[in-house]
Amino acid sequence: MTRKEKVAFVMKELDQLYPEIPIPLDHTDPYTLLIAVLLSAQSTDVRVNKITPLLFKQANTPHEMIKLSVEEIREIIKPVGLSPMKSKGIHGLSHILINKHGGKVPQSFESLEALPAVGHKTASVVMSQAFGVPAFPVDTHIHRLMYRWGFTNGKNVVQTERDAKRLFPEEKWNDLHLQIIWYGREYCPARGWNIENDHITRMIGRKSLINKLLKGK
Repeated sequence: MTRKEKVAFVMKELDQLYPEIPIPLDHTDPYTLLIAVLLSAQSTDVRVNKITPLLFKQANTPHEMIKLSVEEIREIIKPVGLSPMKSKGIHGLSHILINKHGGKVPQSFESLEALPAVGHKTASVVMSQAFGVPAFPVDTHIHRLMYRWGFTNGKNVVQTERDAKRLFPEEKWNDLHLQIIWYGREYCPARGWNIENDHITRMIGRKSLINKLLKGK
């Protein structure tokens, strides 16, 4: 297959597998999504989705969140890990949203990335999933699959994002980044990978990498 044919094959297969695409993190609005994404750092979506109902029952707006102390937030979010840093970030971020943005989550990459603890990936998730702006957030699943499929050199997530945006049509970015995440979780994990289950990589993946992975089984 040519590179163009591989890209078309991936999009076709993912559309067939995931015609309806669930959002990994439970949320009700841009603010609760932003908080959920911050909590997901070095944690799992499953764990975050168990904790956010408890947190959002206490505070699901910036004005409510700043009524809680950093310690109170920390106690609620402990199970997701890094709670000292995350609790301070959530509290400080909520103050800034009130003071600078009228209590609303800003709708630009620049303003989002200026918030404490909000990096480019987090901003991209919020822009795509909350506001429908084309973005291609790259997590570990996307980074791994883009390399295994021969679409990027795998050096870093910045390059992977550039390559994804170059290869895939912009109108598909928001769906594709989620579809690839779900495919990675289900068929192409970092550990316990089985080439028989992973038909996309089997069809278009780097031959040398596939052979190496098979030898390591």
